[in-house]
Amino acid sequence: MLAIRIRRPRRRILALATAAVLTALTAPTLTAADATATTADYDTTYYKNAIGKTGTSLKSSLHTIISSQTKISYSAVWNALKATDQDPNNSNNVILLYSGVSRSKSLNGGDLGDWNREHTWAKSHGDFGEATGPGTDLHHLRPSDVQVNSIRGNLDFDNGGSTVSNGGGSLVDSDSFEPRDADKGDVARMILYMAVRYEGDDGWADLEPNEKVNNGSNPYIGKLAVLKAWNDEDPPSAFEENRNQVIYDDYQHNRNPFIDHPEWVEAIW
Repeated sequence: MLAIRIRRPRRRILALATAAVLTALTAPTLTAADATATTADYDTTYYKNAIGKTGTSLKSSLHTIISSQTKISYSAVWNALKATDQDPNNSNNVILLYSGVSRSKSLNGGDLGDWNREHTWAKSHGDFGEATGPGTDLHHLRPSDVQVNSIRGNLDFDNGGSTVSNGGGSLVDSDSFEPRDADKGDVARMILYMAVRYEGDDGWADLEPNEKVNNGSNPYIGKLAVLKAWNDEDPPSAFEENRNQVIYDDYQHNRNPFIDHPEWVEAIW
């Protein structure tokens, strides 16, 4: 049975007080675009080469950092998701993306009422399929209701549409999908993780967000402005932070930097 990990306190009060004194003595005034976050657990270790950077320099540093990962097979994703997305209130269940439903871990499959493996960055957007690499990266793979997953398909993300049946408040139209409010930030941070992790230098397409829908098989997903707004509106939850930690500790040994530092979205884009 997997226990939910509780991350170490961030020592915010002491860190902020110390930083305020040092800044007053030695540092220039910071702008809103600067990627200087509250001291986090991994800032002096995992992220040490990214701290203080912005724009393309920050993106490049994060790409180098998160590209060091252990890759798993697509079949291994089934059991991994049972750990990463475990319901904190029922260890026999997982929480489904888009609908928020808690469903038995044993109901993984392809039938109505089952849950399956949703590629948040649609695997056709860049044509990476289910191959080890972007097709098996746990940072964008989530359990989802089979029917809801099918409705989302490979649609881009945008606001608006009609209610998705059993979708927890998600909306869909002919060219886009809008997740329920509680998952909007999760989706944004997963998409932007993929855009930083896969830059076209390891045999896979260079994945990038853009401002379009109907991107088809091109290695793009939109809309960036909407994803940025979702990141702001729905900050990382305890569930999302725990998921990031489990992936780091037990599976891929890399992190989604936008869960640890959601302000880096604005610093890069």
